[in-house]
Amino acid sequence: MKTTFVPLTLAAILAGCLSASAVSAAEVDRAAEGRAIAAGFGAELRTALQSAMAEGGPLAAIRVCNEDAPRIARAAAEQSGAEVGRTSTRLRNPDNRPDAHEQAVLEAFAAELAAGAPESPPSRLDTLPDGRVRFMSAIIVQPQCLGCHGPDLAEPVAQAIDRLYPEDEARGYQPGELRGAFTITWPAD
Repeated sequence: MKTTFVPLTLAAILAGCLSASAVSAAEVDRAAEGRAIAAGFGAELRTALQSAMAEGGPLAAIRVCNEDAPRIARAAAEQSGAEVGRTSTRLRNPDNRPDAHEQAVLEAFAAELAAGAPESPPSRLDTLPDGRVRFMSAIIVQPQCLGCHGPDLAEPVAQAIDRLYPEDEARGYQPGELRGAFTITWPAD
């Protein structure tokens, strides 16, 4: 498997922080495309969550993650031609279970975060053994995430999560921890 780490900003890559032989122009383009897809998915989801929180608190936000997030991912996939989703090592939705590659990248992201807070969420571009190309971008727990993912959930929130996600493992987080990652996978050429 060919691995291209893309933790630097696109500007840093283009400024020559990495040698031309380390990252091809196609990889830089694909990483930028992946970053844009992940950012768009994240922004649309964040806007929907903020609106739901303002209107109905964490119970309304749970509905957004349960119903709207899959729709947002499908729309991004249709527009980009890539598989678009989220994954985590501590799942709420078992449909988002990581494959072996995603699991390894999530573990690398967690180690990177544990070693010291990077300026931006870690990201990575890899060419998989079957020729598919995958971009992953870390999702970091923010204070506003704690109403549904923190250590002390309100009882109605915990009950709603238990009803929708009986195998939920996505609680007990603290701000700054790795929640998961956006994962974008293009088919082999």
